[in-house]
Amino acid sequence: MNKINPKKLFNSKWTAVTPTNKEKHFMVVKVIQPEDPQDPIKQVVIEAVMTKRQKTIHWRDLTNGLEWQQGWV
Repeated sequence: MNKINPKKLFNSKWTAVTPTNKEKHFMVVKVIQPEDPQDPIKQVVIEAVMTKRQKTIHWRDLTNGLEWQQGWV
């Protein structure tokens, strides 16, 4: 399990454990802020480095060590 501070996610780098479409390395390009500032952050936008394809995921998915590794491995 990866330990992550949601406030430090922006520009963080991630490696997919099982790449799809040859997309292995990703970067968090946007942290989606909740409408109410008191609510916690729930989602981030990650971008594949090679293809520039973006997808929105729940930030806690990055804590799953079976899917993601922190940094570019």
